Amino acid sequence: MTDKKERILTATEKLLATHGFHGLSMQMVAKEAQVATGTIYRYFNDKDDLLYQLHEHILGYIAQQISHNISASMPLKQRYRIMWLNLWHMSVNGNAPLINQGQFQNLPRKNANERKALNKQLFSCVNQMFDEGKACHLFKPLDNEILSTLSLETSCYLARRKINGGLEITDNELDVVINASWDAIIQH
Repeated sequence: MTDKKERILTATEKLLATHGFHGLSMQMVAKEAQVATGTIYRYFNDKDDLLYQLHEHILGYIAQQISHNISASMPLKQRYRIMWLNLWHMSVNGNAPLINQGQFQNLPRKNANERKALNKQLFSCVNQMFDEGKACHLFKPLDNEILSTLSLETSCYLARRKINGGLEITDNELDVVINASWDAIIQH
């Protein structure tokens, strides 16, 4: 990815986190990215294309963060814990403004089949963990997106609550939460 395209995506994410979709203009993005407005159109067809590509860019970033220090040879629970904490630290440290603001879910997306294919590709380590857990009858036989929502996504939600000042959580409580979210997806 070119430096200019990266700057445009970063500027767009920052502006969306503070101004929302309706307050975003290409001129604002250009100013924030320190590029000419016409430069944006070298990389993106229009505002919608910019937002689609931003969505994919953020997904790629999340996938990279979640899989950090993960090995397929690790036990499932160890992989799960590392993934959960990777998401937690990414969110608490403010490394993803749209995720922290809860606006990420509102970004426009391409059609469902393209979205599923992209998620499957980017989040292969997560899908592999869930698939292995279901194959050995450890995890509930649910779609991987449902398993992720019940378990890993709790880290982002709790991090947003912490960032917004509504939640204090100790390391011991964090361990209990990780185990509780693990328990939500295993078969008893």
